[in-house]
Amino acid sequence: MSEIAERYRRAASRFTERVGEVPDAAWENPAPCEGWVARDVVRHLVEWIPAFLSSAGGPLLPEGPSVDDDPVGAWATLNGGIQALIDDPVASASEISHPVAGTHRLDDAIGTFFLGDVVVHTWDIARAAGLDETLDPDEVHNMLVAMEPLDDMLRASGQYGPRVVVAADADEQTRLIAFTGRTP
Repeated sequence: MSEIAERYRRAASRFTERVGEVPDAAWENPAPCEGWVARDVVRHLVEWIPAFLSSAGGPLLPEGPSVDDDPVGAWATLNGGIQALIDDPVASASEISHPVAGTHRLDDAIGTFFLGDVVVHTWDIARAAGLDETLDPDEVHNMLVAMEPLDDMLRASGQYGPRVVVAADADEQTRLIAFTGRTP
């Protein structure tokens, strides 16, 4: 099993746990992403990831139930499809070519573009539903170290709001969440 496959499995496992813990009444709770509710966090991943792969000429992922009807099932289907791809040595080594993001091995693209989204959106789901917000400390560290030097470029991309100011001695998870424009 590749390092990326294992890292993705760990991150997705936490997201899966949080999604499974969301009470039915909490799916419409506001999420930290402006204008989103908890259900929209799952919708974002379920819609964005397959669209990214499709536009890169990558493999199709299985379609699950509608996020409106079954957000847990929608995520489980997507997650199973991604994990199957990166657990397959041939599929994971295949190349995709995205019109904006460039050419990458499939497993590298998943590690670069999807894994961080799953990590941060785990926090979003937890915050919206009042669940445990603890993220994988290794992934938090890796993301923070990789993202901080790219601050200007990431802000210019429009993917993140303004950095939220936190205490200089804040822990890495708090700093990462604040870096992505969320209020910890």
